[in-house]
Amino acid sequence: MTLSHDLAGEGPSAVVLLHSGVCDRRMWDAQFAALAAAGHRVLRCDLRGFGESPVDAPHTHSDDVVALLDTLEIDRAAVVGSSFGGAVALEIAARHPERVSALALLCPAVPDFEPSAELRAWGGREDTLLEAGDIDGAVALNVDTWLGPEAGAEARERVRVMQRRAFEVQLAAPEEFRPLDPGVGAAELAAIGLPALVVSGAHDVPDFREMATRLAALLPNAQYVRLDWAGHLPALERPEETGKLLVEYLAAAPGAPRAAV
Repeated sequence: MTLSHDLAGEGPSAVVLLHSGVCDRRMWDAQFAALAAAGHRVLRCDLRGFGESPVDAPHTHSDDVVALLDTLEIDRAAVVGSSFGGAVALEIAARHPERVSALALLCPAVPDFEPSAELRAWGGREDTLLEAGDIDGAVALNVDTWLGPEAGAEARERVRVMQRRAFEVQLAAPEEFRPLDPGVGAAELAAIGLPALVVSGAHDVPDFREMATRLAALLPNAQYVRLDWAGHLPALERPEETGKLLVEYLAAAPGAPRAAV
C-alpha cells in the first residue's frame, strides 16, 4: 500500500513531515507551506492507521515511509517528526541512515522508552473509555492532555477531528494487522550520527520532557531547544513560529538539505 500523501515545492532538497499519534498529515498545514516557500520539495504523509491510510496488513511504519520515498524517487531527505512521528523518524535514521540527511524532532517519542506510572495510568483511562465505546470521551482526554496553553479553539478542534479519525481507522483494524516491532533501542539510537534538532515543550507531559533531554544527550550530533511556551504540539500551538524554526534549522544544519538560492 502507498501511504496517502501530499507534495509541495520544487526545490532540489527534500523534507518529509511525520505527524504525531493524535493527528495526521493535516497537522502540518503551516509548516508544509513554509518549507515549500523556502525552496524545499516537501512531503507529508498519513502513516498507516491515520488520516486516509488504512490498516490493511501487518506493517512497520519506518519501512512504509521508505517505500513511499522509493515510489516518489526521493533518494534522501531531512525527516521532521512530531511525537510518535519523531519515533518513526528515529527508526528510519537507525534502519535506513543513507536515506536521511538530518532530523528535526518535535517533542519526540523515543523507541524502547519505559513510560512512567503516571503515563501508564493515563493510557489505562484512554483504554477504559474506548472499551466502553466512549469515543468522544477518549478524544476529549487526548485534546486536554496534548495541547499546551498557547493552543486556541481552532487548534483544539483540529486535533479533535484528527484524533477521532485515527480512532475510527484503528478500532476497525483486525488485531493481526498491528504494527511490527522495528527493533530499534538505545544502542541503535546512539549510532545515529546525523545532525538532529531535538525540541522540548516546557508545558509538555513529564515523560516527553524526559525523553527529549535523554535523546539530546544520546545522539552524538544533537542540538537541544526548549520552547518555554510549548506543550506537546508546537506545530499547532504556534504554527508560524514552528515553521520558522524548521526553516532556519534546515538552512544551518551541517549536511542538511539546502534550498535553491
